Amino acid sequence: MKVKSVLAGLLTIITVGFAQAQQFNWPADEAGEAKARELNAAYTDYMKSEQFVEATQGLHWLLTNVPELNESIYINGVTVYNGAANATSDAAQKRIYQDSVMTIYDLRKKYYDNESRWIENKAYYGYQYYRDDKTKLEEAVGVYDRAFEVNGTINPAYAAAYFDLVRRHYLLNKAYSDIEVLGIHDKISQLLDDAEEQGVDVSTPKSNVEALLVAMELINCEFIDNTLGPRLEKDPENLLLAQQIFKYSVQYKCLSSPTFLAALEMIDNDNPTFSTSQVRAMRYMQNREYEKAQPVLEKALTLAQNDKQKAEVHFDLAKVHAQAGRKSAARSAAQESSKLDPDRLSDAYTMIGQLYMGSFNDCKGGESRAKDYSVYIAAYNAFQRAGNNEGMRDARARFPSKEELFTEGLQVGSSISTGCWVGETVTLATRD
Repeated sequence: MKVKSVLAGLLTIITVGFAQAQQFNWPADEAGEAKARELNAAYTDYMKSEQFVEATQGLHWLLTNVPELNESIYINGVTVYNGAANATSDAAQKRIYQDSVMTIYDLRKKYYDNESRWIENKAYYGYQYYRDDKTKLEEAVGVYDRAFEVNGTINPAYAAAYFDLVRRHYLLNKAYSDIEVLGIHDKISQLLDDAEEQGVDVSTPKSNVEALLVAMELINCEFIDNTLGPRLEKDPENLLLAQQIFKYSVQYKCLSSPTFLAALEMIDNDNPTFSTSQVRAMRYMQNREYEKAQPVLEKALTLAQNDKQKAEVHFDLAKVHAQAGRKSAARSAAQESSKLDPDRLSDAYTMIGQLYMGSFNDCKGGESRAKDYSVYIAAYNAFQRAGNNEGMRDARARFPSKEELFTEGLQVGSSISTGCWVGETVTLATRD
């Protein structure tokens, strides 16, 4: 998603005015009161007729000479000066009007001290006015930061605008370190997650915030390993950092690094799930750390929620046992996998066939070639059950010959026990 498309909807947010107080503090002198009443009526009439530039003249006098007249001059002042900015084509004059909107909010705070009621509206205008001006980005971001300070949060609808200002300030002014940007991103993500838990639809701001982060090209596997990894090493109890690393590693497909595994271990130890334990075991297996993988797989087995998941674990356990030379245990696990999930039958019996194929040296007694080579017949049968034609061909090529059976007084079709751990009775056949 291009950044421009992400931002397209951000300016549709409409600010909400507050109820105006009815009490007016007119000047004590008769002439001053008369002028204030005249200009108050004049600017409001201009405002109602959307003659905003004309309205600024009387309003400016009121703001300067009777700043505590009534809160309405600040509430309406935003409407007037914003309308004047929109009505003006001259860039310099437009900026004067825009700056006046921001100043009006500052004056409202000075005289009425109710910042929590309108700080998000000020932040909205700051984004609208200043997002394309690198010299004003610090001010615009600062209003959002102030909103967090005053209210502890912001409206989820403003989340993408806030992060876009952070993005621009980072790119244009080098205002943050990479870690600081991610910290702000985490704060915004937590805000959106909390709102979602309360039933608020945050799908759009969430999508926009993530698209902005991706557009920054801030995170990649090198960043995770070289920046976040050392932080985790220095603070190995920092579960929040581990969760951050896990999230980014999955999102950016950085699953083969030691940093991802370290974060995964911490998360799985703290709050294991089937997925975390299974992936953790898979990483151990990829690293050939089979003894580490086994207990994690056994834990995953207790966390599995259905037979299909259990079958996955049993098949992985079969691989672990096979690598450790526990061939009988590997066969049992593979068979259990196929029982729990019939779709795994082919893989399970292919593995069993391979186990048998690799057992010739373990099982040969050296007294009967027919008996020694019977493990290949057992392997053939396993491959046949798996539907593995290539495995069947390889196994059949190692059957005893007709001459070898004749020499031992044996016949095709007779039964023989493989002995050894294979422990199967097979029907004699020849390779020729």
